[in-house]
Amino acid sequence: MSAEVVSSYAEALVAVVQAEGDLAATEDELFAVAQALAGSDELREVLADRRIPAARRQQIVEDLLEGQAAEATVALVSMVVGAGRGGDLVRIIEAAVERSAGLRNKAVAEVRSAIALSDDQQRRLAEALQQATGKDVTVKVIVDPTVMGGLVTRIGDEVIDGSVRTRINQLREAF
Repeated sequence: MSAEVVSSYAEALVAVVQAEGDLAATEDELFAVAQALAGSDELREVLADRRIPAARRQQIVEDLLEGQAAEATVALVSMVVGAGRGGDLVRIIEAAVERSAGLRNKAVAEVRSAIALSDDQQRRLAEALQQATGKDVTVKVIVDPTVMGGLVTRIGDEVIDGSVRTRINQLREAF
């Protein structure tokens, strides 16, 4: 799908959330949905499979998110899947989260860590990223055991890789 279509869907999601609910809370829930989808090839394939009736794909979304997300979040994800854009849902959500953060004058930092970060660690990281970028930063943490240690941070197109894996590779290359 073109970047223009992804952007249009993202803009529509954010517009609905602005009119209906809490932008920051829905942003967090959508981010969690995108991470769950990114981690499950099977789920992404099912939601993108146009041979499965749209109503069935929407029911899968509703069953999975029931009790896990607000009704508005469930309805938005279900709407995108029902429109036949399940295969692009992760990209649409990522664009919507970026747009939502932008409306609140924030940048989104996607941080991958081998372990969960405490609230204090997240706060200190947000402060350090704010000083480094000059932007108010919202930190979204993804627990990713493949990082092994350290952090990999993505803010927009910029990636800051402070992972143990990268440092080991750098040492290996230096020797």
